[in-house]
Amino acid sequence: MDRPQAILFDIDGLLITTGGAGARSWRWAFNELYGIPADIGKFTDAGMTDPVVGRLTFTSAIGHEPSPVELATVISHYLMRLPEEVASSSGYRVLEGVEELLPRLCKAGFPLGITTGAVEAAAHIKLARANLNRFFTFGGYGSDSADRGELTRKAIDRAGEILGSALDRQRVLVLGDTPKDIAAAHAAGAIGVGVASGHYSKDELVEAGADYVLGSLVEDLPGVADEFSGAAPSKGQMTTGQEEMA
Repeated sequence: MDRPQAILFDIDGLLITTGGAGARSWRWAFNELYGIPADIGKFTDAGMTDPVVGRLTFTSAIGHEPSPVELATVISHYLMRLPEEVASSSGYRVLEGVEELLPRLCKAGFPLGITTGAVEAAAHIKLARANLNRFFTFGGYGSDSADRGELTRKAIDRAGEILGSALDRQRVLVLGDTPKDIAAAHAAGAIGVGVASGHYSKDELVEAGADYVLGSLVEDLPGVADEFSGAAPSKGQMTTGQEEMA
């Protein structure tokens, strides 16, 4: 493929793992407010936005739909707790290839952004421990929309505002480790790159419709390798549709 005009990254399961800091923060928030240490894992799935996680967990644990004030209060308590949980998490780690890839992409002139279900404050808190915020100039967050496709579209639009012209969405890579990330990329008209660095295998990401699939961020991204070494465009596994187009 042609050189990407921008590259967007999910956070959890792709760039880092917090070792459960987020779930512990939600549990603390519900316990602090309602005396119920709610486990978000019982009520939500990977890839959901924070507002959806908060709403579904509240409804299941408390027994009624949260009002706007109730939801805002739960989210604010979650955010108050999150920095402490991230800082003290023994399971926090940066995933394979990230620390080498991001500076290389920046030096090669690729605009990098975030697309995540986390609200913006939570995204920055999670990235700060590893000093990763410095690589990203724009993003789309769960605080922009509860819909992953819409927040991804907003991230791409923000990249265009920074660069001075709208991007060709078919030259934007959206990287994620879950089927929801791939669905969001396609909803935004972008290229979905599945990375099997989280809970989903390569086969599951192919089945989810990923345009390209990588085992980890050690492998070359589509359209990027030539900028580094003149090598072949990608070592990642192309899906059937991409092979037919090649």
